[in-house]
Amino acid sequence: MRIVGLTGGISSGKSTVSNLFKASGIPVVDADVVARDVLKKGSSGWKRVVAAFGEEILLPSREVDRPKIGQIVFSSDSKRQLLIPKLLLCLSRYRLMAPYISSGIFWEILKQWVSGAKVIVVDIPLLFEVKMDKWPNLLWLLMERDGLSEEDARNRVMAQMLLDSKRSKADVVIDNNGSLDNLHQQFDNVLFEIRKPLTWIEFWRSRQGAFSVLGSVILGLSVCKQLKIGS
Repeated sequence: MRIVGLTGGISSGKSTVSNLFKASGIPVVDADVVARDVLKKGSSGWKRVVAAFGEEILLPSREVDRPKIGQIVFSSDSKRQLLIPKLLLCLSRYRLMAPYISSGIFWEILKQWVSGAKVIVVDIPLLFEVKMDKWPNLLWLLMERDGLSEEDARNRVMAQMLLDSKRSKADVVIDNNGSLDNLHQQFDNVLFEIRKPLTWIEFWRSRQGAFSVLGSVILGLSVCKQLKIGS
């Protein structure tokens, strides 16, 4: 299985590119969707966030006010560290939402594996910050600050890594400072690369590869049994 990490800055057009992948038939695991699910009223994640931030982050419906908690998290380094782990995949360092979000992402990936998907995209806004930038393929979209107040934009920029640092670590950079047509053209180039045949390692990680290994083992055991009977 080929896993492609998709990330980008605030208002970078990441959602547009994510939708283009879906329209092209490539499944997308969205970390934001997973996060919304684990914050549903009454869930374990909901209880932990309310315990940490207080009931002032709740709407009258008792659901979490996501924009409000976002403002709190991105304006406070100590509270951001409660919500965002240093290493998303390191169980010993999970805090608050990290275990629930990472588990949700894992199960979504597993579902796609079971369905036989050979290529999936995992959309994670803080892909580099949580040290998940060691994956085979990465996408990074240039940040365009749009629709945020100056204070919110400044706080969120400070909470993310420097853009040049991200650019240097990305395998592919999509510059979304041009027209929509230009973005689509860049996406088509990326899609061509992503759809190339799987490497042997990626194939063995896929469901088809796993079944091939299982079939070979069963065939080998059957042959050995027949040879044993014949002798």
